[in-house]
Amino acid sequence: MISIVIPTYNEADRLPCLLAGLACQEVTHEVIVVDGDSRDGTMQIARAGGARVLTTELGRGHQLAVGSRAARGDTLLFLHADSRFPAAGLLQLGRTLADHPDCPGGNFRLVFDGDSPFSRWLTGFYAWIRARGLYYGDSGIFVRRRVYEEIGGIRPLALMEDYDFTRRLERRGRTCCIADPPLVTSSRRFEGRHPVAIVANWLEIHALFHLGVPASFLVRRYRSHRHQPN
Repeated sequence: MISIVIPTYNEADRLPCLLAGLACQEVTHEVIVVDGDSRDGTMQIARAGGARVLTTELGRGHQLAVGSRAARGDTLLFLHADSRFPAAGLLQLGRTLADHPDCPGGNFRLVFDGDSPFSRWLTGFYAWIRARGLYYGDSGIFVRRRVYEEIGGIRPLALMEDYDFTRRLERRGRTCCIADPPLVTSSRRFEGRHPVAIVANWLEIHALFHLGVPASFLVRRYRSHRHQPN
């Protein structure tokens, strides 16, 4: 069984689309929504959509860790609430792991929504970094449960929990990237920002992370750059 873990906070507008896509999957799975005390009806929407809902303190790393501990499947899949999951996504995930028994996990090829030059640039940029072994939570990270436990799981970091986890996952063995069907995600967090500024902030956060700067400071730096005008 595949356990799908979705961290949420005030995602009532976007979560229904993701849950509807997961409900159409023909593979045995469970959906666990781990909410950080939303105030907009996210938890009620999740329950109505067939998800098991857990509540905990806000923080994506902590939420993912809580959801993983509660999961019953032998494969874990981490999704963002603003994603659109493809119709045959779980089927292809299962086939990929079956066809590649040495693959510890991986992710989906990521496509950003919209048809603007900006969203197309983002899609190309993420493909470029994936070819170099870099990918993040918005691309639908999946992992075999035994591997998840062996490498120490998701750490409850305030930021960069996905980067921290995928670095350990990559060291575990050659991962897989499911190219077809791709996962579609929102470009909302990049709106109003110039590509150069995005890359500069991306490099800054990674450099500070590797220097051991506290996650609380990284969060402030990350948020200070979001939704800034060109």
